Amino acid sequence: MAQRNSSDILKDFECKPFTARGITRDVYRMGEGPAVLVISEMPGITPLVTAFARQVADRNLRVVMPHIFGRDAAPPTVREVLRTFGEICISREFNLFAKGHASPVTSWLRDLAHVEHEGNGGPGVGVIGMCLTGGFALAMMVDPVVVAPVLAQPSLPLGRGARSELDVSPSDLVTIKQRADEGVCVLAYRFTGDKKAPRERFARLRHELGDAFIGVEIDSSPSNPWGYAVNAHSVFTEALGDREGSPTRVALEQVLGFFSERLKG
Repeated sequence: MAQRNSSDILKDFECKPFTARGITRDVYRMGEGPAVLVISEMPGITPLVTAFARQVADRNLRVVMPHIFGRDAAPPTVREVLRTFGEICISREFNLFAKGHASPVTSWLRDLAHVEHEGNGGPGVGVIGMCLTGGFALAMMVDPVVVAPVLAQPSLPLGRGARSELDVSPSDLVTIKQRADEGVCVLAYRFTGDKKAPRERFARLRHELGDAFIGVEIDSSPSNPWGYAVNAHSVFTEALGDREGSPTRVALEQVLGFFSERLKG
């Protein structure tokens, strides 16, 4: 179950536990309409992850935000990141370094997606994973209930020798490619200087999925006109620009429009 923080930034979300495969986790929900699962980045459901979720709900969609690690509502300090990373490292639910294997937690998330689809209607559900969970949306594509997957700075598997690797099994990749051939589109985002979400991974996704893969790479070179840090990472949270028309703002509108189009038609 979630370890709650004293902040009240989640007070307007409905919070109920969900149990599947013998594991119970808190799930935060807001809004009405077809469901979108927002799977938080490191170190957890931060204030800015929550702000992103609210924007999804504002599009007449049902945002579903499961607790899978960290302290809910805690800020993304170095201490929180180290604490959460230690929690993930000893968990059997996450594959940080294994190549060609999805994290076991994605099976639990697929069960949650089915329940939310049954309860909220629409052609299926949307999913966005961020950072360590970025590839989870791809892994969940093996299930037909996922019709709008978004990969935000996908960072797994970790390691220098894994830059072009994906955190899905070879058999699951076959299914994912079949679904892409059938019309399921995959959106993905990274900053050009982001070593945590390497460009080789995007190149691999383009190779495997062809035109079904829309990879957006936002310039974070030292001379970029929008002032993004060279090591910028979190496209929709920590590095989201305030200026109208900035590439990250355009990316945000693209994702929100993608969910609306795919889930509400």
